[in-house]
Amino acid sequence: MRLRIGLPDLISPSYFPAIAAVELGLLESAGVDAQIEVVFPVSKTFEDLDNGKLQLAAGSAHAALYQFKEWRGCRLVCALSQDMYWFLVVRKDLHPARGDLSVVKDLRIAAAPGPIDGLRQMLQAVGLDPDRDLSIVSPPGAGSSISFGVTAAKALELGAVDGFWANGMGAQVAVDGGYGEVVVDARRGDGPLGAAHYTFPALVATGQMIEEQPDLVEKAVRAVVDAQNALRRDPNTAREAARHYFPRQELDLISSLIERDSAFYDPVLYPEKVEAMNRFAVEIGILSDADVPYNRVVATQFDSIWRNR
Repeated sequence: MRLRIGLPDLISPSYFPAIAAVELGLLESAGVDAQIEVVFPVSKTFEDLDNGKLQLAAGSAHAALYQFKEWRGCRLVCALSQDMYWFLVVRKDLHPARGDLSVVKDLRIAAAPGPIDGLRQMLQAVGLDPDRDLSIVSPPGAGSSISFGVTAAKALELGAVDGFWANGMGAQVAVDGGYGEVVVDARRGDGPLGAAHYTFPALVATGQMIEEQPDLVEKAVRAVVDAQNALRRDPNTAREAARHYFPRQELDLISSLIERDSAFYDPVLYPEKVEAMNRFAVEIGILSDADVPYNRVVATQFDSIWRNR
């Protein structure tokens, strides 16, 4: 069987350890025939996981709840990295102050389903109404793109939007292009208190997959952990992993972005971060009770792999 790993955004650092696990041959060396598939938006990624079109999904952990209500039918099997990993970028000519979310008032801000949850929650936390104080839009071409962040950056450059909330690659493209400036990088302390722990990128499997093919899931988890280790040791490894997917500009950027983010490439599903993510899910209305047993969210049988990383 070919192991199909779905993710909602390809040309970014967001889910890169899953890409590297395939493209560096780590799954192949374990005897697993695997491929990466882009399925946008993240709600569709998890829908395809549920209906068997995918065997694993790489996405924002909280977004699994769109499809798997109350954490029934899926488990997180490892973290792809830690903390909320999107950036708020606006037009450079606005001269925004770092961390000042009020800059978005009356602007058109591009955000994708899934990531939009974090943006809306941050805005509400500082007293802004995401439905009244700004327009949250989808940039032209987002539905057919393999990278929402890069598409959003292009829309900002062309003046179709005034800013975006998206992955680190899109943010860097806009900053390097001289037309965008980062306002919020939540996992480095920008934004409201606790925003860094709203969600995080995770590898997810169905309960049926874990029960019926635990060895295959274990091999995938080991490959992701090995990929994270390889990327931390030598960020230039990222270029090899990205060469079949990334355009030239983004290929030239990926190693430096991986180096910048390497401290976050930690596979452990920390109980306190899972709890924080569940509280966020309750606050946005996709989970009824934050007091969910850890082992209903996490496939704890794989914890020795990530804890012995």
